[in-house]
Amino acid sequence: MNFQPTFAYAQQLDKADPLSGYRQRFYFPKHNGKNVLYFTGNSLGLQPHGVEKALRRELKQWREHGVEGHFRGEMPWMHYHKFLQPQSARLVGALESEVVVMNTLTTNLHLLMASFYRPTKQRYKIVMEAGAFPSDMYAMETQVRWHGFDPAEAVVEVSPRAGEETLRTEDILATIEQHGESVAVVMFSGVNYYTGQFFDLKKITEKAHSVGAYAGFDLAHAAGNLPLRLHDWGVDFACWCSYKYLNSSPGGPSGIFCP
Repeated sequence: MNFQPTFAYAQQLDKADPLSGYRQRFYFPKHNGKNVLYFTGNSLGLQPHGVEKALRRELKQWREHGVEGHFRGEMPWMHYHKFLQPQSARLVGALESEVVVMNTLTTNLHLLMASFYRPTKQRYKIVMEAGAFPSDMYAMETQVRWHGFDPAEAVVEVSPRAGEETLRTEDILATIEQHGESVAVVMFSGVNYYTGQFFDLKKITEKAHSVGAYAGFDLAHAAGNLPLRLHDWGVDFACWCSYKYLNSSPGGPSGIFCP
């Protein structure tokens, strides 16, 4: 059926959507006694119905085993990161050996940058999008200052063209090419938190590699939201949180990808 700008047509598409049933798996806050239309999964995901049962299982584990719960039971806490590897790898398109769940998002971003950002006098710049999430911008500034560089010179921000709200892929690639051998790391969001733009991670990675730089991504707004193939795209490193589109609750642990 051809597109029709009608409510009935939208309802028909919803019914035909194979994912439509997932809506029933979450609790919705209420306003004036009715479920809200929730569009802030980019900040905190809704609570899944299965959370309470999962929490009670862990409370029972704690009650019955105490400290030995780290080593006993169906899912001993000592190995939780191993239990989460299969689904984490599937979410970001990686091998199980390339992912791990640990820490928080910005902590992992700093750890990854400390490993991959090894600037020299000739190769010291970080290319990122202008208007990135503030904590990402602060992290990049911290990294370059840690190595004795001035963020005003070492952090290269790519901005939209005048009158435009999103970045053109060709402008991102041209900026990387322009700075060439002075680029140490290209560090972008997977999805910009403000505009919702999904960047072409494959092309950005390829261009970064062509100038001898690493390509890394903050996938906070991409993991669980869009299809990702980090392994196939040749990405060097990435991190993401689990409390947004992965609905793991406030304080949910972060994940990292490192092939």
